[in-house]
Amino acid sequence: MTKPSDTRTYLLVVDESEELHQALYFTCLRSRQTGGNIALLYVIAPAEFAHWAGVGELMREEAREEAESKMRVHAEYVMQLTGRMPELHIRDGETVDQVINMIDEDQSIALLVLGADTHADSAGPIVSYMTGRGASRCRVPITIVPGNLTDEQIEKLA
Repeated sequence: MTKPSDTRTYLLVVDESEELHQALYFTCLRSRQTGGNIALLYVIAPAEFAHWAGVGELMREEAREEAESKMRVHAEYVMQLTGRMPELHIRDGETVDQVINMIDEDQSIALLVLGADTHADSAGPIVSYMTGRGASRCRVPITIVPGNLTDEQIEKLA
């Protein structure tokens, strides 16, 4: 467990969702405004073919390479908007469990930022969990950024 620091860290889950842009843009603006750090978390789901060791290992390697590539792209974007490199974390497992574990392990995390799907019946699995049963497991506030906001709208909010 890390020691608490004077600088707050905003944790953002990186995934394949369309609303990631809005959540990332909001987080960058808040970070720039408050001097906070940004931590990006990408969670690799467990391989479905784990019973075939060779296939499972190859799938994990490919998933990690893809995750690292995506994290580099998002880290560059954060650098452009904030002037600072974000912390990059890639973990294996179930996303909600890894989000909670990360928050519990890093006492500098002061806020969890999630993007909400505005084109489906649900805001998304992570948002649904964290605003329901998962809220009692989370020790930090959760900010949910609607995926239908424009950059201009986000600028007014951040």
